[in-house]
Amino acid sequence: SRTLFLNHINIYITSKSYTNNKIHSTKMNSKWIFFLLTISTMLVLGKTQSISSEKALVKTVKGKKLCDRGWECKGWSEYCCNETISDYLQTYQFENLFSKRNDPTAHAVGFWDYRSFITAAALYQPLGFGTSGGKHGGQKEVAAFLGHVGSKTSCGYGVATGGPFAWGLCYNKELSPDQFYCDDYYKLTYPCSPGAAYYGRGAIPIYWNYNYGKIGEALKVDLLNHPEYIEQNATLAFQAALWKWMTPPEKHIPSAHDVFVGDWKPTKNDTLSKRVPGFGATINVLYGDQVCGQGSDNEAMNNIISHYLYYLDLLGVGREEAGPNEILSCAEQAAFKPSGPPSSSTT
Repeated sequence: SRTLFLNHINIYITSKSYTNNKIHSTKMNSKWIFFLLTISTMLVLGKTQSISSEKALVKTVKGKKLCDRGWECKGWSEYCCNETISDYLQTYQFENLFSKRNDPTAHAVGFWDYRSFITAAALYQPLGFGTSGGKHGGQKEVAAFLGHVGSKTSCGYGVATGGPFAWGLCYNKELSPDQFYCDDYYKLTYPCSPGAAYYGRGAIPIYWNYNYGKIGEALKVDLLNHPEYIEQNATLAFQAALWKWMTPPEKHIPSAHDVFVGDWKPTKNDTLSKRVPGFGATINVLYGDQVCGQGSDNEAMNNIISHYLYYLDLLGVGREEAGPNEILSCAEQAAFKPSGPPSSSTT
């Protein structure tokens, strides 16, 4: 109704200017114009104030401050009282992080974009993703998550234009899978759909029918029968990766988010296994002994770490904020869960 009223004001002034003769239109009652403009200004200001107040609603429950910041951080969470990701990660920064993803030689040209990432992250920001530890902590976690994403979707090499770390989000699926990744051990809980292939897809690639099944249940999308949805929808692909980041793979294992932001307290056994909170532990949670506990020369581990450090620099945080090597690396860490046959794989 406010917009309609403003439109009526504009129409009225315009019609007065063109229907009266030139003399009358130039001598239009100045007081009346001033009144109309004053009213319209008040309405515009009132609308602006209502938008800003809607952006950060605040209430206190049992002495705890809770906020709701609209679509990006919705649901009365303490984390929504902090800055959201779009406050400190702009479109141009996302473009800088993944500057070669739409290069003609990239394999997923036009698929990944900033809007898809922010939309996906909106599901998890009320849970603390990118909203834990203030702006600085949020930037570090976003860089950490995207470090995994960039390294797993990169087609950059040492001689690649722009450097090897500029090619993240080059892929959105495995191009030459050598199997269907169907594990019949889960035929009762996550049976393979006829003709479906469960090869690697997404921002942090998903493999195996049971992983597509679990993630599909969590996101309320039928990925078991339609695994191809991940390679068709960038928002869904980011959501699946964020689910893996935010969700403990098993009850006795923390999530990558928890070990990174410090919400995980190592047990005595963890300490003996050289598992400590930090970025190295995120690699351990996601990849276990496929990558960790193999010394400092493991190429896959070093590639993930290098992407994280590169993104910290581009976001203006600086790689020096990554911490000492024992926090950054998982070279000496024992796996949270030793890998076994394919049915126990979590990648």
